[in-house]
Amino acid sequence: MKTILSNYKEFLKSNNKLNFKSYNDLHNWSINEISDFWESIVKFFKIEFDKPPTIIYKFNKDFIKTLWFVNSKISYSKNIFKNHKLKTPAIKYQDENGKYLEISWESLKIKTLEFQEILVKNNVKLGDRVVGYCSNTPEVVAAFLAVNSLGAIWSSCSPDFGYDSVYDRFNLIQPKFLFYHSEYMYNGRIFSLDSKVKKLKNSIKSISSILDLNTKSTFTNNLKKINLNFISVDFDHPIWILFSSGTTGKPKAITHRTGGMILEHYKALSIHQNVSNSDTYFWYSTTGWMMWNYSLSSLLIGSTLCIYNGSPIYPDNGVLWRFAKKAKINHFGHGAVFFQNLLSNLPKELVSYDLSNIITIGSTGSPLFKETNIGLNKLFPDAHIVSLSGGTDVCTAFIGGNLDLDVIPGEIQCKMLGASVEVWNDNAKEIKNKMGELVLTKPLISMPVFFWNDINDEKYKKSYFSKFNKIWNHGDWVTETLNGGIIVHGRSDSTLNRFGVRIGTSEIYSAIKDLYYVEDSLIIHVDDSNENKLILFVKSSSKINYDELKSVIRLKCSPRHVPDLIFQTPDIPYTISGKKVEVPIKKILMGKNQNDVVSKDSLRNPKSLDWFVEFYENFSKSLP
Repeated sequence: MKTILSNYKEFLKSNNKLNFKSYNDLHNWSINEISDFWESIVKFFKIEFDKPPTIIYKFNKDFIKTLWFVNSKISYSKNIFKNHKLKTPAIKYQDENGKYLEISWESLKIKTLEFQEILVKNNVKLGDRVVGYCSNTPEVVAAFLAVNSLGAIWSSCSPDFGYDSVYDRFNLIQPKFLFYHSEYMYNGRIFSLDSKVKKLKNSIKSISSILDLNTKSTFTNNLKKINLNFISVDFDHPIWILFSSGTTGKPKAITHRTGGMILEHYKALSIHQNVSNSDTYFWYSTTGWMMWNYSLSSLLIGSTLCIYNGSPIYPDNGVLWRFAKKAKINHFGHGAVFFQNLLSNLPKELVSYDLSNIITIGSTGSPLFKETNIGLNKLFPDAHIVSLSGGTDVCTAFIGGNLDLDVIPGEIQCKMLGASVEVWNDNAKEIKNKMGELVLTKPLISMPVFFWNDINDEKYKKSYFSKFNKIWNHGDWVTETLNGGIIVHGRSDSTLNRFGVRIGTSEIYSAIKDLYYVEDSLIIHVDDSNENKLILFVKSSSKINYDELKSVIRLKCSPRHVPDLIFQTPDIPYTISGKKVEVPIKKILMGKNQNDVVSKDSLRNPKSLDWFVEFYENFSKSLP
């Protein structure tokens, strides 16, 4: 199969007289000739500017002040609807009830116009914030496109967010208009949002109007010409505001530039995941996770966006694969934990269904274990496993896939084009084949333009530039292998440092996950001036073999990382986006007040936190 990356290299050879012998050579060019690289992305994908830039890239040692595509004008929604003549569907959708829809580009355009007219009547203008408290449905896509077409700024929370979390986020950005679903279904149950929305409207005075999307879910075709207007905005004009998880205090309002998202997502989705305009693209997400925004950009390429609204394991764990067959999905994405659980409880669909349409299997959210990668290779021998690592901070990945290279299980294949990724030790020296901090040594086009209401960029600078002087430190603990792959070990602030030897938490999780009594686990390094303990919590409904756990960790990791204490727990806390809550639990076990370190509303299973709080109170004499 000829890849889009191969086509891009041929384009560079023809148009720029450049011939690269290896991907590494191409990557080095992309981070050393930054203006030429991003200009080539614009030309290769035929990205439409309403006003061309006078300067493409002007470096500043203060990365935040670096200039991109100066004086240009562009529209995200206009670049999406340039695909409106495609005969393939714009969206394929299914919900828990089994309702399946295929929505044409024309229908999506009509619905977008309907919402645009409603927003105009409600005086929504350039720069206003519009928010969604919504399930993942096609009308939400149309609502976002309508907001974007007016130059307004979008932000959203999924309905599983509790009131306090939604209030903290929306109140920070003072929205004018609120879209919502009055009721939604999840895991076979129907939930109402009416009381929460009423409370939000009364509490956030900037909200002047609300609209229940349950009353606007019908899509129609119309043969009349649709005049959808697009307001072109500055390259740096905010497209959306994403929020940090909120597990360590108030969430940060991460604001992304319009042009940066357009260019970055064309590159990431098409070159690194090989998504084309004839493909169907699916990544399971909610409207509260950055992967919703990322997946939305598959429409830029002209591919069909596939949406599933509901639990990924209700009524059973085969439901998404039935959807994959029906929608003929080519690119199937989910969190790494989903694939890990999949292999331990294989749905019958993966044995009986022909899923040969799938070209790539995408994974993100947490490190993809080597064994999980191998298992996916066996299930999908003709598919390419694309593991991504990035974050809400950039709404993309720093490291990701390359369909022209072989996959080495346990490693992410490559540094993404345009991302000047290095691995540094604590002395700010680049290292290879050793664990260190993932850093960016040059600005990336998808860095936030700013944090909302962040005076003098104080939170922005503290978040990424406090460890190394004027160098972006992402907070991931990784290893760059000698063959150029990247192994992600976990977050650097949750790594385990025993007697000078550091390993990532994912190594412990990977080592013990196949023990039959380990349903899930959480390892915490409690270290302060009084004591130093490594504590392993194991979720299990069976009897735990403590000696075996220690033996496996000693053998597969190191003797230094054998836990001092092991406890059985009924549940492990996760954020709504599916990440283990490590650092807040560590702080609770070091005596911090739970309300100061984590918002329960930001958790998928908030009751799980109560056990750890009680645990600390009962066992505090044996803990620091």
